[in-house]
Amino acid sequence: MTLADRLRELIDACFTGIWIQSFEHDDALAEIARLCHEQTWRLATWDVARGPAVVGAVEASTAAGNDPLAALRALPALATSDGTALLVLTNFHRFLQSAEIVQTLVRQLTAGKQTRTFVLILSPIVQIPVELEKLFLVVEHELPSREQLTELARAVATGPDELPDGAQLEAVLDAASGLTRYEAEAAYSLSLVRRGRLTPEALWEIKSGLLKKSGLLQLHRGVETFDGLGGLDGVKAFCRRALRAGVLRADVRPRGILLLGVPGTGKSALAKALGNETGRPTLSLDVGNLMGGIVGDTERNIRQALRIADAMAPSILFLDEVEKGLSGVASSGQTDGGVSARLFGTFLTWLVRRDAA
Repeated sequence: MTLADRLRELIDACFTGIWIQSFEHDDALAEIARLCHEQTWRLATWDVARGPAVVGAVEASTAAGNDPLAALRALPALATSDGTALLVLTNFHRFLQSAEIVQTLVRQLTAGKQTRTFVLILSPIVQIPVELEKLFLVVEHELPSREQLTELARAVATGPDELPDGAQLEAVLDAASGLTRYEAEAAYSLSLVRRGRLTPEALWEIKSGLLKKSGLLQLHRGVETFDGLGGLDGVKAFCRRALRAGVLRADVRPRGILLLGVPGTGKSALAKALGNETGRPTLSLDVGNLMGGIVGDTERNIRQALRIADAMAPSILFLDEVEKGLSGVASSGQTDGGVSARLFGTFLTWLVRRDAA
């Protein structure tokens, strides 16, 4: 379901506060604008740099300027007797430390039920004050689908022989999976500059840098193979049979393995070689990197890491020394306020959901 489809349902159901988690504000705004045009809804936008703008108006209103409180107070002026009005606030989480702004939002969201005025906040993070938690519904702006990445590739690679086809195009799309539209366009352009055509190598380089920036996952793109790994014949045979596409039915194919052994027996080397054997990227997740010093950081980190892993599927997710990272789960309530237990629960829920997918 697209962002526009979800918003149409929520607005028809009169959810007056909608928090859109997105890293691509321009794309989200374009989709919202198309929806408002189709439904003949009024649309106004505001950000601290450009101030307010009413879409479709000859001139933008300057009454509110770059004052966030004035922008909220101007919302009732958008209301019509028989229509719907939307106010989109970009990166408005920066202003929600003000008690006056929070209270004004509460009043506007409550009044919006009668006036059909809606507040949409565009933000890369979900950071809702406790006073507004029950008034906002969170919607995630999904990363581009494979079809959208293909469309973008065709728009960038317009020259002869710049766009591959068949298996080569599939490899490019695999490499682009998990990137935003802006990142994918930049990676495509870099590939054209370097190679004269779209190739996966430039995209993997961009993606590896992005993962390092997050600090949660690392992308391993080595040359290890099972042939260079001595022993472990039984595990190799199992992996070849279970994890290669088309070998087993999807409903009976195992989704992973748990390797148990003393240090130096090849567990990490096997995980790194598995990516090359199956044609998938290997993502390394260090559980220690997920732990945050501020309340809520750890839970947010594990959700972000698993969201990245989902976006990069199909892939190999490698958790090294997992028993050490989750060793305190049993006593988590007494030692760390339950953080480890919640982290473990989130990971188990993700495993179950992936198994059912």
